[in-house]
Amino acid sequence: METVLIKNTTIVNEGKQVQGDILVRDGRIEKTGGIIDTPERAREINGEGLHTLPGVIDDQVHFREPGLTHKASIETESTAAIAGGVTSFMEMPNTRPAALTQKLLEEKYNLANFRSAANYSFFMGVSNDNIDEVLKTNAKKKDVCGIKIFMGSSTGNMLVDNHMVLNRIFGESELLIATHCEDERIIEANKQRYSGADNASYHPLIRDVEACYNSSLMAVQLANKHSTRLHILHISTAKELQLFTNLFPLSEKKITAEVCVHHLHFTADDYARLGTQIQCNPAIKAPENKEALWKALLDDRLDIIATDHAPHTWEEKQQPYPKSPSGLPLVQHSLQLMLKYVQEGRITLEKVVEKMAHAPAICFQISQRGFIREGYFADLVLVDMKRQTKVSKSNLLYKCGWSPLEGETLPGEIRYTLVNGKAALDDGKINKAVRGKRLSFDR
Repeated sequence: METVLIKNTTIVNEGKQVQGDILVRDGRIEKTGGIIDTPERAREINGEGLHTLPGVIDDQVHFREPGLTHKASIETESTAAIAGGVTSFMEMPNTRPAALTQKLLEEKYNLANFRSAANYSFFMGVSNDNIDEVLKTNAKKKDVCGIKIFMGSSTGNMLVDNHMVLNRIFGESELLIATHCEDERIIEANKQRYSGADNASYHPLIRDVEACYNSSLMAVQLANKHSTRLHILHISTAKELQLFTNLFPLSEKKITAEVCVHHLHFTADDYARLGTQIQCNPAIKAPENKEALWKALLDDRLDIIATDHAPHTWEEKQQPYPKSPSGLPLVQHSLQLMLKYVQEGRITLEKVVEKMAHAPAICFQISQRGFIREGYFADLVLVDMKRQTKVSKSNLLYKCGWSPLEGETLPGEIRYTLVNGKAALDDGKINKAVRGKRLSFDR
């Protein structure tokens, strides 16, 4: 494997920024910090003026393969991820067929082995009738990121609303359980209440605060009852924040929470401008929720920043509400979107690195990734903070070809993305020969 020396860069890692070099050999970080002499036959990357961060780990994406590849594929979306500095992802089970058996789960890993530009893991899916298959995942706990439960509506047979099933899964799972929390009964009642809803501004009224809170509360109660390792995805309301704590370090928490970039960036006021482009589940809600999410992120009640990247074709999204599908593509610009808030002084660059790289690695116990440490895999992102990126169709790499961020100018330009020591993004150009590895977990 190639030996790479990154010279004279600003290393952002573990709450500090230091100037120095990074030596990468055989896919791992051999030495970091200070001045390092260039080894024989090493490739040298000039890091002067660039910030080097550990690669972003996105714990929630939908790459649509198998079965929905008219929207996206593992290859297209992982390539977009690499362009945005995301070096590892964890993908959700609601594909077609859904990953509800060990055989189907392993087939997704086999696809990614040949097609993924980034490192990868896949959640095992839960339905009301596959509990024995789910619990077989316990034996594979070192190479599967976790179990995903949709405690709110989803595609296919993945809504889990049987309390006996939930109790058994929470009681017997040895793996982290990640949940999508929305109360389906409240949502259905709201659909009746707003039966004439004909535009996306109704979406946060139908999928409202109470639907999120009631379901998240149930998940927390089940986790407390069984002492389960619970991770609640895409928190979207101020009310849910009372369920989480900052009294313990992340490594000691049994219950953790994620916030997504779109809930930190958009509010319900943006439906008038963007309509179904920002329709997603759980819904983007009133502005006071966004402000509360930011506060909880900064005081560590919210642990991870992710995307819930969920592409649909432009034609699908143009259907009138409520026929339009929920989900939006974001993985290519999640890091730069957070750099916008660094530039505005709302969050520090060190905190962004903590929430997008360190925290996912700690939360999921990912082996030797998420930090710039000697001996760790060399998943690195080099950013030119002096440049800007305008989001446009011409530079989008998603198969769906659109983004709700189109027209926005974001700070920073991703220059290099190293995956296991190889430049998957090389001075702004995608190297299609690079393939990621299956993530492993220290459990």
